[in-house]
Amino acid sequence: MMPNIFQIASNCVQEFRVGVDIGGTFTDIVFLGDDGQVLARKIASTPDDYSQAVLNGIKNGLQELGITAEMVSEVSHGFTVATNAIIEQKGAKTALITTEGFRDILEFRRNRIPRLYDLHYEKPPPLLKRQFRLEASERLNFQGEVLKPLDKAGVDRVVQYLLDNCVESVAVCLLHSYANPEHEQYIAKALA
Repeated sequence: MMPNIFQIASNCVQEFRVGVDIGGTFTDIVFLGDDGQVLARKIASTPDDYSQAVLNGIKNGLQELGITAEMVSEVSHGFTVATNAIIEQKGAKTALITTEGFRDILEFRRNRIPRLYDLHYEKPPPLLKRQFRLEASERLNFQGEVLKPLDKAGVDRVVQYLLDNCVESVAVCLLHSYANPEHEQYIAKALA
């Protein structure tokens, strides 16, 4: 059987992958062709709207390479600016809502101490102050079965606390919600 000529032609089109990393000052854009061709550019970041630097960088790269957007098979995106915001504790006032009993899990981390025998070692400060690590009275087992129903009145109190403290961003991370997201979804709706 004769191969389809259009299928052969489409297989000959070069594809590019694009890597993007947004930093506070510069945004890095790299195009990598499947033939090994590389185009790397560093452009000024746009802090008012970081997406503008990404879009402009990709648009300029397409033009410089003389290719179309259809030839880009993948875009990978990194956020150095987000990492820096976390490390420097800048950005939105954030809170965490987690299952009762797990409020301090972020501070415990993995209970690993980088310098085990250093008596003067000081752990870095937690990502969130304890007053913004809140609990929801509820519990699921690993299969998503409800062991303890969600205390909806307690959720209302937590939401009011967040409003009273002008919290702008909330992470809702309940134990075993991958198996049953119902409690997380209820809290998300209460926060909306």
